[in-house]
Amino acid sequence: MRLTRYTDYAIRVLMHLAAHDDQTVSIQEIARAYDISKDHLMKVVQQLSKAGFVAAQRGRGGGLRLGKPASEIRIGDVVRQTEDGFQLVDCGSCKVAPVCGLPRTLNQATAAFLAVLDAQTLEQILADKTGARRLLALAD
Repeated sequence: MRLTRYTDYAIRVLMHLAAHDDQTVSIQEIARAYDISKDHLMKVVQQLSKAGFVAAQRGRGGGLRLGKPASEIRIGDVVRQTEDGFQLVDCGSCKVAPVCGLPRTLNQATAAFLAVLDAQTLEQILADKTGARRLLALAD
């Protein structure tokens, strides 16, 4: 399974916010830290906000922060929110589809993949907040 760049950016945004959970952060700051287009991040942040992963405050003194504690954000939930689907093959036009076991096997593999991601929280994947902040500061 391969995740899209969109999902990669979403996880990076959440990790950045978790590393800076004591302050609000701007989209521009995240874009600069990861050398990512601000326009792309705006779309990602909008979806993360709608899903409740990110809280956005507009205006002076505004910015982004996590919408809930990092310990409550499951990576599997983020992936499900940002990926379009998990159908690994299109069996619709295949002549042997009615007797083929591949779709069942691939569905099981996808379920196992998501189960591993469901077992991990944002807090767990960002075990060293201080180290992450230090590395992100070097990017500035």
